[in-house]
Amino acid sequence: MLPVVALVGRANVGKSTLFNRLTRTQNALVDDQPGVTRDRQYGYCRLAECSFLVVDSGGIAQGEEEYASDIQAQVELLLIEADAVLFVVDGRDGVLMPDREIAQMLRTSGASVTLVVNKTEGLDLHLAGSDFEELGLGKPVSISARRGNGIPRLLELLQTENILGEGDHDESNRPPGIAIVGRPNVGKSTILNQLAGEKRSIVSGNAGTTRDCVRTSITVDGKEYELIDTAGIRKKSRVQERIEKFSVVKTLQAIEISQAVLLVMDASRGVQVQDVNIAGMINELGRSLVVVLNKWDGLSKQWKRDIVQEVRERLSFLPDYEHLEISALFGTHIDQLMPAALRARESAFIKISTSNLNQALNDAISSTPPPAHRNRPIKLKYAHQAGSNPPQIVIHGNQVDKLPESYRRYLSRFLARAFRLRGTSFRIKFRVGENPFRGKRSSKRGLHRRGQ
Repeated sequence: MLPVVALVGRANVGKSTLFNRLTRTQNALVDDQPGVTRDRQYGYCRLAECSFLVVDSGGIAQGEEEYASDIQAQVELLLIEADAVLFVVDGRDGVLMPDREIAQMLRTSGASVTLVVNKTEGLDLHLAGSDFEELGLGKPVSISARRGNGIPRLLELLQTENILGEGDHDESNRPPGIAIVGRPNVGKSTILNQLAGEKRSIVSGNAGTTRDCVRTSITVDGKEYELIDTAGIRKKSRVQERIEKFSVVKTLQAIEISQAVLLVMDASRGVQVQDVNIAGMINELGRSLVVVLNKWDGLSKQWKRDIVQEVRERLSFLPDYEHLEISALFGTHIDQLMPAALRARESAFIKISTSNLNQALNDAISSTPPPAHRNRPIKLKYAHQAGSNPPQIVIHGNQVDKLPESYRRYLSRFLARAFRLRGTSFRIKFRVGENPFRGKRSSKRGLHRRGQ
């Protein structure tokens, strides 16, 4: 699973700036938990050699009621989810009492903690860091989240300590996984029970822990699959019940290790902001999805028409997907779920011959040629498939780095329609240069003929 790195510290030390620096996006999932944090933000950090989830805990201002217990609750919640903690302090302020209190709790928690001294621009890095060594959390790492100074060294340190990378679980030998995700109380557990029957086979390595997903084995047409569920996982003691109901981290990890996703929504409640956020993260992680509108029975005809239209409008950013209208409680249309999920998975793992792919690329160019850049034509010469889940394509050509984003989206949509993808789209990489097979005699002849 994706490792989880949590940012913890008092208010206004630059955690959100560091979060934005690591994730390079503002499209974070938010879990608003009054009394514990302001807004807990969740994002995805994709680097050249590793990927991980980042949790921004928000901050607690000194002087609030029950301040010490709030810090305790914040640290407990983070330690449930986190593989590593970045304890962020402000290098300009020096060590303050809230820093000492948080450090004391982190020292006794057993967590893997890296002390990060932020806002060091213009300061002597050695002196700025040495002030915080009294916290007893090892040698600090000095950074400027605003400018990006020290970030590569911080990530290198995390990798050296084997915190980042592939995570703790090897997924290569597991049956194909279908994730069931959604907000609390949309019917995920009922759907799981309907699909798997009464016996639920939990096959996770550490069943019962809050960070792990529940795996349930099912057989479809003689082949074994695993339903990856984020519901029904027991909370640790002294943690609010809501954390048991919904963990953004568990949801993102279930999406990341899956080969297709059932996004479950409560049709009786309409499309909620968190529904859209989860759909966006599925899209960001590149997983193929099916939208499932649950609790369909009992809705008026007008409401059904309105909710279908609302889903189309609010999820218009998603690639072409199937949506199903079911009632898990009564078993209505439950038999359509796995076939739809397997169709979505088939799109995620589609295999396309190079000749068919290049024919589709030529069709796209003929339909809408790429725009010129400074009066020079942009030429797309050759394409080949480079991966799956999500399906990936590499297109070679001249000045392809100058292609506008709108044309890149056009190519992705055109190719997805050409090969009838459902619930996913192509991830396209553009490389400046000639056809990589140009040295082969047959390729030369073929390219020459097409140019005549």
